Amino acid sequence: MLSIATDIASLQIMADVYKKKQFQEIAETSVNSLVNQVPHIDWAGIFLFDQDQSAECIASSDEENNLEWTSNAELKFTIEDGTENEIGVLVVRSREAIAFDVTDFKTLETIAKSLGEISLNN
Repeated sequence: MLSIATDIASLQIMADVYKKKQFQEIAETSVNSLVNQVPHIDWAGIFLFDQDQSAECIASSDEENNLEWTSNAELKFTIEDGTENEIGVLVVRSREAIAFDVTDFKTLETIAKSLGEISLNN
């Protein structure tokens, strides 16, 4: 079941967050864990906004690091800093048309929130 795989990937990501690793390292580990651990996630990327609110890909699961990658299902989760400013976005994509359930959504939302929290410490 997809939810279990998402939860396992989430636990690995949270372990890195709580070990206080560097944000870039956590971002790279996060996208790779999501793609390698969750069967229906075919691509994941983390984008941070610059001063102009342009999105820059800082980590992706492969070379296809732009938002124009073709997929049948896509979820985007806002990454906010401690003052609720949007600083980036976590994007997951699947080639499956109906790939995500409510539990996956909540787990991925938690990952994005944790990424925002750790960005303050780096």
